[in-house]
Amino acid sequence: MHEMGVAQQMINIALSSIPKDIVNPKVEKLNLKIGRLAAVVEDSLRFCFDIIAKDSPLEGAELVVEHVAVKVRCKSCDKTWEVDDPIFSCSSCKDGAVEIISGRELEIISIELAE
Repeated sequence: MHEMGVAQQMINIALSSIPKDIVNPKVEKLNLKIGRLAAVVEDSLRFCFDIIAKDSPLEGAELVVEHVAVKVRCKSCDKTWEVDDPIFSCSSCKDGAVEIISGRELEIISIELAE
């Protein structure tokens, strides 16, 4: 379950992002972007996050996930489209040479602290 490692890295990044001059910080939300090709099971990520965040400033923080669609660009005709199925061939020219533009993201967009 690589979600445990992902959750640990998210917590490390979030903790290191909190300004040192804030006394007893409390994170309310962690805003994320997760691409459909990131191979992250969201429920497992939430479960792991809750376990690791216990007794830290992130305990009880809400994970807000923005899902990023898979978008590709045909290298032959330059058409761009969203992919809904595992077939990555161009609907215009039928070529299979495509570049993935989005869908692999796994990013912390922002961290919201309680006042």
